[in-house]
Order: sequence, then structure tokens, then C-alpha cells
Amino acid sequence: DQINASIIPERLTAMLSTWFGVLGALLTAVGLYSLLAYTVARFTHEIGVRMALGAKPSDMLRMVLMDALRIVCLGLLIGIPLALGSRRIAAALIDGLPLQNPMPIVIGIGAMIVVALCASYLPARRASHVDPMIYLRYE
Repeated sequence: DQINASIIPERLTAMLSTWFGVLGALLTAVGLYSLLAYTVARFTHEIGVRMALGAKPSDMLRMVLMDALRIVCLGLLIGIPLALGSRRIAAALIDGLPLQNPMPIVIGIGAMIVVALCASYLPARRASHVDPMIYLRYE
């Protein structure tokens, strides 16, 4: 009971860190989803023309997913050096924090890619189901 009571602050810190990470991932997913949904809505005519000229729905799905991955990779190119640079600050604040372990950054990169793919699936699916005749008649 004494040991359990002595680690309550660490548990609270770990739980709060987890929830802040989940909230950050959720905000990232919502932001990326809204950006891609807007982009797909804005370029629906272009997507309809591409589909009329022979593009397959899988091509449109791949195009939107690649746009999402491009955005995330740009963010990672900016964020990874910042994360590497801030490790020393975190080590000064937390005793015993290993600086040589790259696993948290690798897990963060993987999580961001998974969040991006999940957030971009619905706009990509919407882009792949565009009926080209509707948008060609509109013009």
C-alpha cells in the first residue's frame, strides 16, 4: 500500500500524458480530415474529368491517400528535428530519462501515419465514388 501510494504522482503524470497524446492525435485526425474533405469537394470536377478520361476509382483513392501522406511527411520533417532537439530539455526535467532510445519517436511516426491514413480514408472513398457524368453535365 505504501509503494502504491508513493507512485500515485507518476501514475497521474502517465495518465495525463496518455490523454494529451490521444487528444493530440484526435485533433490531428479531425484537422487532416477536414482539410482533405475540403480539397476533395473543391476538386470534385477535376476528379470527375479524370474518371471520365479513364482513371479508375483505385487511382483516385490512391491520389487522395498520397496527398494525406505528403502532408504528414512534411509535418514529420519539421517535427522530428524538434523532437530530437527537445529530448535534452525533457531529460533535464525528468531524472533517468534515456536519451539514446529512439523507440518513442519511431512509435510517434508510425502513429501519425496511421492517424493520417484513417483520417483520409473517408475523403478518399468519396473521391473514388465520383460519377463523372454528373460533373461533365454540370459544365
